[in-house]
Amino acid sequence: QVQLVESGGGLVQAGGSLRLSCAASGRTFSNYIMGWFRQAPGKERELVAAILCSSGRTHYADSVKGRFTISRDTKNTVYLQMSSLKPEDTAVYYCAADVGSGSVSSMRCDYRGQGTQVTVSS
Repeated sequence: QVQLVESGGGLVQAGGSLRLSCAASGRTFSNYIMGWFRQAPGKERELVAAILCSSGRTHYADSVKGRFTISRDTKNTVYLQMSSLKPEDTAVYYCAADVGSGSVSSMRCDYRGQGTQVTVSS
């Protein structure tokens, strides 16, 4: 049973930083893609960042390039370091795993966590 558990969301002022964590269990994720999606009220789900765990290759949405960094450790935990946060970054952030597509720029959401709320005040 695959489980993805996010933590680290919260309320922050514009310009601030947050780090999201995603603890993955139930599989060995070393050959898969892990990533973060977000969804704001009334908007479509957006792929924010993804990492191919075997090579470390990453992909970022244009809206977060230079501000967000995705990384993983050797214990199946994926992080999203968010800096210079803007009010438009406000959304529920979901950790996700793609176990087959092999494409960081169009990763699938084969598994998804419950989500963590990020709110950026102006």
